[in-house]
Amino acid sequence: MEKKKKLGLLPKLLIAIVLGLVIGSVAPMMGKFGEVVIRLGATFNGVFGEFLNFIIPLMIFGFVAPGIADLGTGAGKTLAETVGIAYGSTLLAGTLAFCVDSVLFPMFIKESVGVIGDDRVANAFFEAPMPPVMGVMTALVLSFVVGLGMAVCHSTTLKSAVDDFAAIVNKVIGSIIIPLLPFHVYGIFAKLTYTGSMMKMLSSFIAVFGVIIVLHWVILIIQYTIAGSVAKKNPFGLIKNMLPAYATAIGTQSSAATIPVTTECTKKNNVTDAIAEFVCPLCATIHLSGSTITLTSCSMAVMMMTGGHPTFSMMFPFIMMLGVTMVAAPGVPGGAVMAALGVLESMLGFNEDMLGLMIALYTAQDSFGTACNVTGDGAIAVLMDAITGKKKATV
Repeated sequence: MEKKKKLGLLPKLLIAIVLGLVIGSVAPMMGKFGEVVIRLGATFNGVFGEFLNFIIPLMIFGFVAPGIADLGTGAGKTLAETVGIAYGSTLLAGTLAFCVDSVLFPMFIKESVGVIGDDRVANAFFEAPMPPVMGVMTALVLSFVVGLGMAVCHSTTLKSAVDDFAAIVNKVIGSIIIPLLPFHVYGIFAKLTYTGSMMKMLSSFIAVFGVIIVLHWVILIIQYTIAGSVAKKNPFGLIKNMLPAYATAIGTQSSAATIPVTTECTKKNNVTDAIAEFVCPLCATIHLSGSTITLTSCSMAVMMMTGGHPTFSMMFPFIMMLGVTMVAAPGVPGGAVMAALGVLESMLGFNEDMLGLMIALYTAQDSFGTACNVTGDGAIAVLMDAITGKKKATV
């Protein structure tokens, strides 16, 4: 008997968005019953949002501590150089996104279309507070202390315990948060449509997505131009060889699942097997330039729509934190945006509904961000191959 194919997260989210738009549009015509329907969604959002706030610090610890410990177990200068270049590439991608978005977004995003999460029109029936066991910054600092400690002290017992904790967090995300996300997104879109805010946002979001896709290709051209200049290779020829990895990532929506294809494409760019097999799996974990562009752009768009005014002094620390908190996130469905939730909340002041909207917006183009991530990994491999080759030549 043929196994029934499951509906993916993206189709589910699209269905949830459409349902939210439809029900939010017809609810005002249904009187009290329509109001009850919207309030039911708002109640679910409130409970789910509280649980999300509770789990965010645990997600940060579960992602970052094992990731830092695993990096620390690597050996040699090549590891440090690769991590440094990957982090620099992430900062460059985020800064590029901020500069372009600051110029283009005000042209088509209307400010103060309404505060997302304003429940004065659609109150929840009840609240269920779930205070987190620690703050976001506490979780991040604890992750660094424990992760570096495990790497330096070679603590296999603690590492095993932290890995088990990370597995629990991954299970919670995969079995609870991800399956319930469509309901959360439905509630947000239904309420925003009911209050009249969503129609003003939709056209802006379409334009935002267009800017994001263009930025993905701009950063790839920059990355391969730098790598090609150092390696004395044609950057566009290098990109052409990486297109199978780009296409595969669009289908898998996973940097980790695309590693075999990324590695093979990288070898076609005449990168030595040792460098390709070292850099590609490592960068699939730590190099997320496409995701950084998307998260930066979407967060700026949401802030502008709700009357906020993102500045460089506000956004650059956020971009710096993204590069750290997303370590090891690609192993989890929607991992990059999940890892970013705590930073969005603590540094940019996002509320529960804004976080839910960010998840929906990010997931809608996740495949293109992932494709940009893995294609950029090939550029870092070309660069590292050229650097290590020059060092051997001078010895």
